[in-house]
Amino acid sequence: MVSRLRRWLEGVWYEGRSGAALLAPLAVLFGFVSNLRRLAYRWGLRPRYRASVPVVIVGNLSVGGTGKSPVVAALVDALQRRGLRVGILARGYGVKLREPREVLPGVAASEVGDEPLMHALASGARVVVCPDRAAGARHLESLGVDVIVADDGLQHYGLDRDLEIVVIDALRGFGNGRLLPAGPLREPATRLASVDYVIVNGGSQGHAAWVGRYGQLELRLFPAAARRVDDPRQWRALESFRDQRVHAVAAIGNPQRFFDLLRQSGLEIEEHAFADHHVFAPADLAFEDGGAILMTSKDAVKCRSFTQERMWELPVTARLSPDEGQGLIDRICALLVSHQKSPG
Repeated sequence: MVSRLRRWLEGVWYEGRSGAALLAPLAVLFGFVSNLRRLAYRWGLRPRYRASVPVVIVGNLSVGGTGKSPVVAALVDALQRRGLRVGILARGYGVKLREPREVLPGVAASEVGDEPLMHALASGARVVVCPDRAAGARHLESLGVDVIVADDGLQHYGLDRDLEIVVIDALRGFGNGRLLPAGPLREPATRLASVDYVIVNGGSQGHAAWVGRYGQLELRLFPAAARRVDDPRQWRALESFRDQRVHAVAAIGNPQRFFDLLRQSGLEIEEHAFADHHVFAPADLAFEDGGAILMTSKDAVKCRSFTQERMWELPVTARLSPDEGQGLIDRICALLVSHQKSPG
């Protein structure tokens, strides 16, 4: 039932199917409440926490996957190479927590969320999950980080931020441009006028209107070699899968992007798309033909307890242009200097 509703909504949002007008009154109500909530923070009617270190928000205006996690990974890697101790702040989708919790490598994805565990394993950064972003930021401060990068949280105004980055899927864009539930938007597209950077995932050509105060960057994702889920020391060139039937598994916001990436690499695949953040069970991957299974890093962390030799994770490398995003990294480092000079 839930999956059918999701498919219907996505058809309304992105394919022009009828239904948006029916949901329009609810979208008006959603927009009113959302705007009222934001104004309450702006006018000081609700408290905002100001961290002692720079806070960088990587978020989106629409629901579903746009490529936030690869952007977070790229920023964390670049900042770490400059010698900074980076903390990653996340919600922990589907996890019931009341207090901040640090994500450690041995924990299960069901306890902290798939994306936070993926970040912790891939980056070695301090990762904290908490539905209360302000409390999570305080915990990261206590761990001694130099800068906090929040994976999502654009609409969580209880945490003050120094830099806002919005990631947009070049193919899906803003869909029909309507607010939830008539469209995919959490906030109107005019919100872009107040963010600092816009990053377009999949090519910025033809999207000149999507720009932040400091400009627009383009994100491109490139597949690395495949890594065996049950033994991360075992790597295999992606090209070696070309002469066989491959099961492609994706439980991300836009599975088609992953499938297209594999086909562009010359692979013949059988698609298996699941809902975003799907909790995998062994039966989901019990393909009888014995073919290789390729999955995203986000999905691999949820399958470690029942992995098989034929299950392979495909990490991706995120590249920002122009200038490999160095202008953005320089701006974040400048924020660190300004924080150090600020009293208290």
